[in-house]
Amino acid sequence: MLLASAVVVWEWLNEHGRWRPYSPAVSHHIEAVVRAGPRAGGSVVLGQVDSRLAPYIIDLQSMNQFRQDTGTLRPVRRNYYDPSSAPGKGVVWEWENDNGSWTPYDMEVGITIQHAYEKQHPWIDLTSVGFSYVIDFSTMGQINRQTQRQRRVRRRLDLVYPMVTGALPKAQSWPASPASAASPAAPPCSCPQCVLVMSVKAAVANGGSAGPLQPPAARKHMPPSGAARLPPPPGPVAKPLDSTGTIRGPVKPVPSQAIRRQASGTPAGVTMGSPASPPGDNGKTGRVALATLNRTNLQRLAIAQSRVLIASGVPTVPVKNLNGSSPVNPALAGITGILMSAAGLPVCLTRPPKLVLHPPPVSKSEIKSIPGVSNTSRKTTKKQAKKGKTPEEVLKKYLQKVRHPPDEDCTICMERLTAPSGYKGLQPTVKPDLVGKLSRCGHIYHIYCLVAMYNNGNKDGSLQCPTCKTIYGVKTGTQPPGKMEYHLIPHSLPGHPDCKTIRIIYSIPPGIQGPEHPNPGKSFSARGFPRHCYLPDSEKGRKVLKLLLVAWDRRLIFAIGTSSTTGESDTVIWNEVHHKTEFGSNLTGHGYPDANYLDNVLAELAAQGISEDSTTQEKD
Repeated sequence: MLLASAVVVWEWLNEHGRWRPYSPAVSHHIEAVVRAGPRAGGSVVLGQVDSRLAPYIIDLQSMNQFRQDTGTLRPVRRNYYDPSSAPGKGVVWEWENDNGSWTPYDMEVGITIQHAYEKQHPWIDLTSVGFSYVIDFSTMGQINRQTQRQRRVRRRLDLVYPMVTGALPKAQSWPASPASAASPAAPPCSCPQCVLVMSVKAAVANGGSAGPLQPPAARKHMPPSGAARLPPPPGPVAKPLDSTGTIRGPVKPVPSQAIRRQASGTPAGVTMGSPASPPGDNGKTGRVALATLNRTNLQRLAIAQSRVLIASGVPTVPVKNLNGSSPVNPALAGITGILMSAAGLPVCLTRPPKLVLHPPPVSKSEIKSIPGVSNTSRKTTKKQAKKGKTPEEVLKKYLQKVRHPPDEDCTICMERLTAPSGYKGLQPTVKPDLVGKLSRCGHIYHIYCLVAMYNNGNKDGSLQCPTCKTIYGVKTGTQPPGKMEYHLIPHSLPGHPDCKTIRIIYSIPPGIQGPEHPNPGKSFSARGFPRHCYLPDSEKGRKVLKLLLVAWDRRLIFAIGTSSTTGESDTVIWNEVHHKTEFGSNLTGHGYPDANYLDNVLAELAAQGISEDSTTQEKD
């Protein structure tokens, strides 16, 4: 135990291995549950303090955060920082992300920035804390040292994180101290999640009866023997930093190693498959009663409680037993895990695999050109439309006139082919009763309708049959100007261990929409660029690359429209040719291994009129 004063910041581990801080309000809420001891049930429902965190519950026994709708399980920790640092003053440093919202820096990074700010340094290089960024305080901007891309940053005042004084434990454990356990019980939360969690734990602690569960208030909370002591309740909380930027002096004495000592991710004295005893009459009775529960009784109780979950609208979470691979589906999410764990049965909640978006760092000397592919980049400029031909002249190349049309519908205007066209738009210079047949696919339409359809499209000299999607001529798109880079890197993709990797980098800046775009003259955004994509350096992978180059030149890779993921309009979006943007995983479906991807993308390119013959046409 180390004597010190510190602020407590609760943090969670993201998929990139970074500890991300909860907000001060959420940390205060978690800390209040910790200090309440066993009477609080050992579970923290984060939605009670922040509605955006409604799906999340923290289990203090396992020090894990559960996401109820997806089953994601992430470690959490209770970390300590110097009271004179940013979290002790309520200072939060944030950067602006691509959708215009603000994201807080990791706590270590925020503390480093605040320290430089207080010293009135003009800028701070974040290389020392593992990030290739420079923060310029004069412009309040973040500059990427490699790409020189800039983002806005801001310094915001928030609540001060909770303060502790006295003895800081080397490792966090649960339940809390006997003193806190013996204190009068606080009124229990009445939300469905808390009632369910508490009632299930009460049933197990009382002997595992499958009958009606007692409400949490009916339980008697006695601490188990040997429970580790937590820090005493905090003293007066320091006020936030005022608007003049006044800085408090450091608290003395506080050893630096004591301030940064963090709680263990696993409770002290708890081992996998043999957790600490739950609360009972004497610390042993509970263990004896639980020992009488077999797997069948626990499963029966879990299924009964699952009905409560489903009826109350709480999503379920998959739980996997270590002795088998089948998920316990209708039920109970983390609660089944808590029940089985409490009875000494081995259980583990499924952990999400790690997302690997990018390859390991590659030096310039390791980047090579791709054999058989000329150059290492392509640029596109504004639209190069074919001019000098009217729509009627263009369509004449692809149509044969039909003198005696069949008695069926034109699938464009839905009028009979034997009657005039029902299209009521701009008047083409052809008669509305003329009928034509497309030369390759044989589908028949009013020529009046085909001319109107062409006028409403890209007007690039090509035509696509509205029924079978056969393309006549060379189809081009409306992709805005940008750059496509491609090269070899010396790493292998999952599922392709015997070859290197082709990396493609797309760069498109924001700009103003042209006449071919949805809203001419209006600005468009370009989120997430540069975008990195990956192909195996195999024979088929190089074939796909060559066809992607044709698609890029024809402006078919991207378009301007509404994002299906964010809902943002007037932004650059993918255009029906799927790319792999995950290098070392396939969590989102946009990574490897994927045995069918190369064949699928060849089919998608073919649907855009791009095949092996297209590469010859481009050369001609």
